[in-house]
Amino acid sequence: MRLDALTLRQLRSLRAVCDCGSLTAAATAVGLTPPAVHSQLRALEGLAGCALMQRGDHGAFRPTPEGLALLQAESQIGTALARAGREIAALQQGYSGNVVLGVVSTGKYFAPGMVAQLLRLLPDVAVTLRIGNRDAIIAALSANELDLAIMGRPPREPAVIADPIGPHPHIIIAAPDHPLARQDPVTPGDLLAQTFLSREEGSGTRILMTRFLDRIGEGIPWRAVEMGTNETIKQAVIAGLGIALISQHTVTEELRSGRLVALSAIGLPIQRSWYLLRRADRDMTAATARVRHEIEALRGSFLPAL
Repeated sequence: MRLDALTLRQLRSLRAVCDCGSLTAAATAVGLTPPAVHSQLRALEGLAGCALMQRGDHGAFRPTPEGLALLQAESQIGTALARAGREIAALQQGYSGNVVLGVVSTGKYFAPGMVAQLLRLLPDVAVTLRIGNRDAIIAALSANELDLAIMGRPPREPAVIADPIGPHPHIIIAAPDHPLARQDPVTPGDLLAQTFLSREEGSGTRILMTRFLDRIGEGIPWRAVEMGTNETIKQAVIAGLGIALISQHTVTEELRSGRLVALSAIGLPIQRSWYLLRRADRDMTAATARVRHEIEALRGSFLPAL
């Protein structure tokens, strides 16, 4: 059978004649003339190399066994096309598709829970979560590897559209038995005399800490020890190795349990915002636009709170 020349119109004509029993009624059903339906059937039988319809009792057409085989295929094709139509509509409306979301390391304390909420809201949208430090997320944005990104301070390059999605306070933490934990307020001189436990180069928190200490110190040098992760910094502060400027969202459990305390000082907490970013020079897919809308609609409810 010459399947490459077969058309959906031919199969629809076969189905209509089978369902209606006559060429005239079938022609009305498919919006053609009786001769046109007859021509479609003849062409289809020519491709199949056999008769597909035969006259039964009272002159009504009924399918031959070969015709029944084609009708079964026509039904399966119709089901597949209807499913494809639904999938296309879902893709166009943003209810289906794939979205890659990049989040800076500090956001790993709330990003998985937020993605879980998105999956409940949009079960047919696959949201892939990528976590890295600020430099890594900016590099991924520049390489067009991300559809959306969440970070604390939008980059200058690449050009992005940034929408605030919630508060992002930064505090200085210390162990409960640290001498400064009982002082209110802590003076700039007291802070500058301490050892600060710091994230690596390229971290947004590292940049914020450097700017804060340079501002309050007015040129006075300060000491910092670099550590690779927020978890390492928290454990080092608890152990009494120093103090740290850190996102409050990374230490809510430790503050609640009393394993860490937030120091009171002028200029603290440092109030920042979380931003949802997308490339300014790229059009969003429907799925990306839907995920962006849902994140903004959550209004920061996914952020940890004391």
